Amino acid sequence: MNLFKPSHIIFLLIVVILLFGYRKLPDIARSVGQSMKVFKKEVKELRDDDSKDSQAQIQQPQEGTYYTEPTQSGQTAQSAEGSSQK
Repeated sequence: MNLFKPSHIIFLLIVVILLFGYRKLPDIARSVGQSMKVFKKEVKELRDDDSKDSQAQIQQPQEGTYYTEPTQSGQTAQSAEGSSQK
């Protein structure tokens, strides 16, 4: 089921020319092109920001997920201080 046949496209072009005139068509096409360029740029920036955020979340674990026990060197240092005071 083909919605746009060549005759439909030609009819739309004729209607657009009648509505806007042939002198304004280049200006309209230029402004549409600039709008599309800005839109694509913004979409790309949003995708880049999302990918950076997801990579940052992967690299940095959330707080409270890891528990570290005291190291042996910390325990021996405390016991050494206690024995030197005696």
